[in-house]
Amino acid sequence: MVFGTLAGCLVLFITSFIRYDLVAMSALLFLTFWGIIPSEKSFSGFANPAVITVVAVLILSKALENAGLVSLIGSWVAKVGQRPMLQVAVLTSLVAFLSAFINNVGALALLMPVAIQLARKSKRSPSYLLMPMAFGSLLGGMTTLIGTPPNLIISDFRRQTGGTSFSMFDFSPVGLGIALLGIVFISLFGWRLVPKRQSGADKNNLFNIEDYLSEVIVPDDSEWVDQQLIQLMDKQDELLVLALLRGKSKFSAPSPYLTLKGGDILILRADSESLSQFVEQHKLVLSGDKELPQDTLNFDEVSVIEAVVTRFSPAEKRTARDLNLRTRFSSNLLAIARRGQTFQRRLSDEKLRVGDVLLLQMPHEARADILNSLGLLPLAERDLKLAKPRRLIFTLVIFIAALCLSAFGIFPSAVTFSGAALLLVLSPVISLREAYAAIDWSIVVLLGAMIPVGEALETTGGAQRIAEFLLASTSALSPTIILGLVLLMAMFLSDVINNAAAAIVMAPIGISLANGLGVSADAFLLAIAIGASCAFLTPIGHQSNTLVMGPGGYRFGDYWRMGLVLELLILLAAIPLLRFFWPFDV
Repeated sequence: MVFGTLAGCLVLFITSFIRYDLVAMSALLFLTFWGIIPSEKSFSGFANPAVITVVAVLILSKALENAGLVSLIGSWVAKVGQRPMLQVAVLTSLVAFLSAFINNVGALALLMPVAIQLARKSKRSPSYLLMPMAFGSLLGGMTTLIGTPPNLIISDFRRQTGGTSFSMFDFSPVGLGIALLGIVFISLFGWRLVPKRQSGADKNNLFNIEDYLSEVIVPDDSEWVDQQLIQLMDKQDELLVLALLRGKSKFSAPSPYLTLKGGDILILRADSESLSQFVEQHKLVLSGDKELPQDTLNFDEVSVIEAVVTRFSPAEKRTARDLNLRTRFSSNLLAIARRGQTFQRRLSDEKLRVGDVLLLQMPHEARADILNSLGLLPLAERDLKLAKPRRLIFTLVIFIAALCLSAFGIFPSAVTFSGAALLLVLSPVISLREAYAAIDWSIVVLLGAMIPVGEALETTGGAQRIAEFLLASTSALSPTIILGLVLLMAMFLSDVINNAAAAIVMAPIGISLANGLGVSADAFLLAIAIGASCAFLTPIGHQSNTLVMGPGGYRFGDYWRMGLVLELLILLAAIPLLRFFWPFDV
């Protein structure tokens, strides 16, 4: 029953037919109803220290962003210069360093706007920077206990099997060696293997607004004078009024009940065919000004923002019409860019996909809340937090203190980082609302539900059965080669399913294999942690890869070009490092 449940989970994880948190919860409840997981232990995974630590680290990541860490890093990176190799090396190293201490997706999200601005100043597409940065975030996560959820999961499995949890820097000797090798490869050769995709960043913006914005004048003798805007725009689904200019007055996202006056200028978003029909039908006048600047839309109260659709965002697989952007969020969808293609018609009926880059017009003051509600990541127009020295120093002191308390074993990681998060929420650095919004609840549900399922694989003897089969099939091989096979299996799983789920499935098998060979399980557990972070072949293996797909203009098959070589290098380097730092002696 456990094998069948896990097989079903793998299929659903790979196909993404159902969200992975729902798949995990379904598996948990199914095995509970069958009596395989005791009812009193069904939700024990949500109290697991790994889950608590993940939540605390996500809050700390947001606090560091609020304190101004991004703007400080952005000012440093701006001085890098125009050489692409140097830009790749600096940004990949920075995101790897940050990923060692904060959530790796969060670290990538912090630096993406900086990278896109740097690419634009260099008059290049950001494709040469974004994939190396995504891979760098995965490499950095390997180096510490809190760098990525798989490390926390592996540490907890070690504790459950009679040992002690891994400490903060137990992952560092092997992880740091692999990360340095990976960064050197990416900086010198890897970025050259990334296809040069055009995402529009060679222009001043991802979107060329002038191509599909038009000015239409309401003549003084028009029948629409003294009529409400809604009457003029009735049933005009393919046209959108973005602004109304009246003398020196500007009405951004004007009310549909605004009364029109002679000489009013409407700024419309429309394709050429719909615009021609509209102007002819209503006897309006095109201004003929094709040099409409983007600043026309950036009134004091309204901004134009570029944002990317993240995985499991409320906007995913829904249209602008479904989301009711105008009514619920006072926002307009201006354009969609998908893998380098810009949509300029029927946007309201286009289903949004993960990685799509959207051009949105929204109220300036409310944009952070709107983007958060829609699950969108702001890009080049991101409102970077200004660094405030006292607040940044306070935040860093709290964070470093938590690191030290955990590293020296004074308190468990879950306790120290939860305490640090609480202190920062009580301070002006991060509000309670921002703290809750920073938590990726889908990951929390996935971990909390899958941990008991992974334990069921062990308690029912399933992990032992798999280990016995593998031992019988590889009886002529040395433990070192079997260690390499375990690493390879974890790599494969991480390329097709969530990396935390890959660690949960593989950990009991690795422990049973080590016991069958009569060797220490530590090297096998660390090999699984490393393999779970090696999602370099596909955009679906890790959220970092998905996040850069739209802004970089990548296709599904672009990732393996650099990722395959990187995985082979890691495989060759990891085994001797594991054997040296984590001997097989029990």
